[in-house]
Amino acid sequence: MKYKALVSSDWNECLAPCGPFDPISFAFPTLASRMAEIFELYTGNQIPLTEATSLIAEVMPGPVDQDRMDAYLDASFATYRGVPELIEWCLSHDICFMFNTTGAQGYFQRVFARNLLPPVPIVAANPLIRFPGAEGDPRYAHEVREIVDKPKATEAVIRDLGIPPARVIVIGDSGGDGPHFQWGASNGAFLIGSMTKSSLRSYCARRSIEVHKLFGVSYGPGERRNPDREMRVNFRDLGYFIEALLDLTSTGVEVTRG
Repeated sequence: MKYKALVSSDWNECLAPCGPFDPISFAFPTLASRMAEIFELYTGNQIPLTEATSLIAEVMPGPVDQDRMDAYLDASFATYRGVPELIEWCLSHDICFMFNTTGAQGYFQRVFARNLLPPVPIVAANPLIRFPGAEGDPRYAHEVREIVDKPKATEAVIRDLGIPPARVIVIGDSGGDGPHFQWGASNGAFLIGSMTKSSLRSYCARRSIEVHKLFGVSYGPGERRNPDREMRVNFRDLGYFIEALLDLTSTGVEVTRG
């Protein structure tokens, strides 16, 4: 298929109200507080993702198998309002939608197996949890073992698909998306903060990176998430914005990125 643009988006707390380590906390409830600690260290850019996953592997008493993952999805799977419709709209308009996330490959394997989301064609994710079938599946050709792998995956995808960087939309929420935003700023991509945390704004401010649009709820330093406000945001509105943005760029009209 010939795509005319790419949306490369984080997943956890960006398109969905969950964290990448939530399936582990669900499978092993005694680890919940430790998972939250590790997540905060990682998203705040205090430890690298490889260290975070090593710390998790050390304390996990066993694997999160398919049955445990399915039980987690039965109990907890959710997206923000309108996210499936946003993905469907992008795919129906020849816009490649890509998950580019520290979430587990196995999470997305079971999500797609159970038809909980539209069939996103590319998932760059972490192999900490992976089930049979991921190896050799082109959907999972790119892995996110460290946060610098996010921009590498996006760059590889647009090279393969022949999409210019100016037709790339990067979506993220926290400091863990910082290198992805830095790549986008250096290559002329459009940058959207979704449910934006102060860690992302701080990362970008220190490097003079302009975030072109803030969508949904934006948080200040030390401000706790407000799930009720987040769930009132409708991501179909982001689809309308992307449509207008790409219509303008396709006609050669200069877009004000602010």
